[in-house]
Amino acid sequence: MTVAVYLSLLALGLLILGGRVPYPILVVVGHLATVLIVYPWYRIAVFRITRGSWMAGYLRFYTVGLGFLAASAAGVPALVEFAGLPVLVAQSSVMAIGALSGYAINRSWTFRDRGRV
Repeated sequence: MTVAVYLSLLALGLLILGGRVPYPILVVVGHLATVLIVYPWYRIAVFRITRGSWMAGYLRFYTVGLGFLAASAAGVPALVEFAGLPVLVAQSSVMAIGALSGYAINRSWTFRDRGRV
């Protein structure tokens, strides 16, 4: 779900703002918006967390997301500028590498059952 939301936001930003806003800024803005949109879904529907602080959980979720943002900030421009890939293809390539690790980190740290720890 995160990939779909993020790539949709990035594609929309590229379509609407295209040449007026540099794509690295759209990558960052898309990331920030995606984290805000998907956190409640992950908390309620994916990991079914019913107790604990939403803010503390969000901060852990965002911390995990910062790793992906760093990968995108480095990887997307490298793939676009040096390999000649389109922005969405470059971003999809970077995201493919981290998708499984993101789930594992969120499962074991961000949304772990703190009552059983």
